[in-house]
Amino acid sequence: MRVLLAGGGTAGHINPALAIAGFIKQKKPDTEFLFVGNKGGMEETLVPQAGYNMKFIVISGFNRKLSPKGLVDNVKTVKRTITSSIDAKKIIKEFKPDICIGTGGYVSGPVIRAAAKLGVKTVIHEQNAYPGITNKMLAKEVDKVMLAVPDAKKHFDKKADFAVTGNPVRSKILTANREEARAKLGVDERPVVLSFGGSLGARKINEGVADLIARSGIDGRYQHIHAYGKYGKWFPDLLKEKGCDLEKADNLDIREFINDMDVCMAAADLVICRAGAITLSEIQALGKPAILIPSPNVAENHQYHNAMALVNAGAADIIEEKDLTGRLLMQKADNMLSNPEKLAEYAKNARKTAITDANERIYSVIKGVLGLV
Repeated sequence: MRVLLAGGGTAGHINPALAIAGFIKQKKPDTEFLFVGNKGGMEETLVPQAGYNMKFIVISGFNRKLSPKGLVDNVKTVKRTITSSIDAKKIIKEFKPDICIGTGGYVSGPVIRAAAKLGVKTVIHEQNAYPGITNKMLAKEVDKVMLAVPDAKKHFDKKADFAVTGNPVRSKILTANREEARAKLGVDERPVVLSFGGSLGARKINEGVADLIARSGIDGRYQHIHAYGKYGKWFPDLLKEKGCDLEKADNLDIREFINDMDVCMAAADLVICRAGAITLSEIQALGKPAILIPSPNVAENHQYHNAMALVNAGAADIIEEKDLTGRLLMQKADNMLSNPEKLAEYAKNARKTAITDANERIYSVIKGVLGLV
């Protein structure tokens, strides 16, 4: 079997593609894979690191700002739309895939569209509750639209053929154990709070959690693991300004990155984070109560819609970034952690919404489209 995958721009589009390829490889080791990405995108690093062959096209989105620079950018985008379609068609004809899988991002548009026009079987996977513009445009042209959450269906053309598969979740997350994780981290029975804003960090989240962390450092109420990110190296100094001595506060674990997210999340009683699709799938799989702070700086405000899907299921609380203060975050955290029954209800509802067999569902859809069932 020959499988071509297209997706990129953010880890939220790339990691699902890698997870899908990994599972297919596990089931059919002789499968040949080719990834198509955007030159200069994050996928240029992540995909070869995972051991897959890759080819590139150049594509960009339209600049919505009415400025001279915006006009120049849009002229480039029009040209790239034409050249990327030609390049995608050439790549597909050379590789001769049995199926093309799109996981979102600008790059998947010309590739999946060209594949469909060439008569190649095509499927797309939408990770978010509110779909990206590329997947919305492709939905009518592909053989199957795979959704992470049922809520997304209402935003697509009704004529599209849907399957709810969930988001692929790393096996380490699915097998993580709370007691083992807490023992590994050396934490006691006090509540553990886990907070992070992504690998680069999120200034608003760092500022928002600072009061909660500083208070715990002083009174020892909670144990707290926090990742401040690449651009948050000022964060320890902020805690110091708030009277927290990190050298003496052994209940605080303040890091730049979290490289053992499966362990940290399994150990946590409460998670405070953004509302990216893959992160939420992991929270759901582990049944973790959460306070979600959606990033407002994402396409179609999709993180807000992701968060509300959990909030409406009684599985999480939300603070919009415009309303975020240290005081409000402390109030919500205290309210949840001081109420074991409420915490248990959030956890139960999170697990109810989880789809833990997403890899199997996605593989089943692919086999069905290829007529291998």
